[in-house]
Amino acid sequence: MEKILKIALIIMLVVNPLWSFMYKTSSTEIGVKINKLASFWGKNAVSNKIAQSSRVHFWVPFIQDIYVFDVGIQSIEMTFDPNTGDLKRRDDLLFKTTDGNDISLDVVIQYRIIASNAPYILQYVAANDEELKHKIVRSFTRSIPRDIFGELKTEEFYEQVNRQEKAINVKKFLNDIVEPYGIIIENVLPKDYRFNPAYQQAIEDKKVADQLVEKNRSAAKAAREEYRKKLEEVKGEVNKLVANVDGEFEKTKIEADAYYDKQKAIAKAIKFEGEAEAKAITAKNNALASSGGSVQVQLEIAKALQNKKIMILPSTEGLNLKTMDMNDLLKVYGVKSVVEPKK
Repeated sequence: MEKILKIALIIMLVVNPLWSFMYKTSSTEIGVKINKLASFWGKNAVSNKIAQSSRVHFWVPFIQDIYVFDVGIQSIEMTFDPNTGDLKRRDDLLFKTTDGNDISLDVVIQYRIIASNAPYILQYVAANDEELKHKIVRSFTRSIPRDIFGELKTEEFYEQVNRQEKAINVKKFLNDIVEPYGIIIENVLPKDYRFNPAYQQAIEDKKVADQLVEKNRSAAKAAREEYRKKLEEVKGEVNKLVANVDGEFEKTKIEADAYYDKQKAIAKAIKFEGEAEAKAITAKNNALASSGGSVQVQLEIAKALQNKKIMILPSTEGLNLKTMDMNDLLKVYGVKSVVEPKK
């Protein structure tokens, strides 16, 4: 048993140093090895070979070393609130708009390392992620956004589309600067912004005034809508009255047209009847004017005088039958007693 324990102790003493110089990279990490002895031969100590992600890497103690970089998306949060940003203090960007107003802006910068440039970064830029973040990325991302966002006027800064447009310009400008260092800026995200207290109060007052204006506009709009509604109701009533009047007019017109047609037909019938009667009279007159007409007239006269009592009055010179009183004449001649019927 003592012999076994000695062997186990020897194995542990031999294996433990190897485990101490072994590193497993995560899914977003890469490694860069350096040869500490290369400088003695005037060679580059940084290896161009990348230690890939999610693998176990070994190096020889005192001769080699390995530096690890995170190639995933990383962020720099520069905010007004010391509890939310990278630095536990106020860290927002302070600048002036083109029309002279002071403004502060919270910005989040998202960036990543170009994996193939990791050896260059280690040799010329930074030895680790924190140094790279504060030495390079943070320095540029605090200066460039101030200049570009400061191109906006105060009123323009209110519009999100304007801030987004400037954020795109900031991203492009930053990439032109940091890409040679092996860094890519993925996003520039402008967040909350603040003006100086006096101007901020003016803005709040303006917002209140705008709300009142909007409220009055809404009330005016509601009044207009109510007016339109009532107008439509009145129009409906008027249209209804017009329709009723039009209906009565059409009804009366139809009745008048029917009465007119009826009277026209009656007049036409009377006209035809009169024309027929006139034709009959004309024919009768023509018949009477003929040779047989006088005989017919005499016959009709005879029929008219049949059973009539006829008196013959003596002719007296100067007798005017138009002004003469026939009763007195009959008395004179004693004819009245003869004419009167016997009792």
